[in-house]
Amino acid sequence: MRGKFITFEGIDGAGKSSHIKAAADLLASKGIEVITTREPGGTPLGEKLRAILLAEKMDLQTEALLMFASRQEHLAQVIEPALARGAWVISDRFSDSTFAYQCGGKGYPEAKFLTLESLVHSHLKPDATFLFDVPSDVAHDRIKDNRTLDKFEQEQPEFHERVRFAYLRRATTTESYRFHMLDATRPVGHVWSQVQKVIESMVEPGGA
Repeated sequence: MRGKFITFEGIDGAGKSSHIKAAADLLASKGIEVITTREPGGTPLGEKLRAILLAEKMDLQTEALLMFASRQEHLAQVIEPALARGAWVISDRFSDSTFAYQCGGKGYPEAKFLTLESLVHSHLKPDATFLFDVPSDVAHDRIKDNRTLDKFEQEQPEFHERVRFAYLRRATTTESYRFHMLDATRPVGHVWSQVQKVIESMVEPGGA
């Protein structure tokens, strides 16, 4: 039986990453094999591309192509084999991030994005996507003193607001069937209770 594919999305500092381990532990407690991974990255080649993508300035088309090149390898080497053997996959980011950051944040043409998305994974969409929504100023305050910021995190507040609204547009239009919106300004326990409820409903027979 095919496994399920869950993605966690949101602007940098939204708090999504802190819930991924809890979600994996919940599934493991139910006897489900679970793989946690991330984008860009997830494979040896993908991690090399990640280091370049998060640090180097480049043409926007180059950036989008490298994002999808990393994703192609990720799908072929990690995600699809895991799903085929019945494991569940939780990924910290997937194509929604490319739509939000490259299209929404930087202005990459959506038609080109959709062409790349169709080329790389027209056969596969996440079964569920959690979108951790938070104002960009709140998100920035959470991360500014905690680590060295990558090139995307160093962008101006206006960029992060464009990213945020691109996420919201995708989550409320053509892809709304798989999105679960979370107010990430709420206490961690409240947010987790919503994530937990969705995941437990997916584990139940016939859950989605």
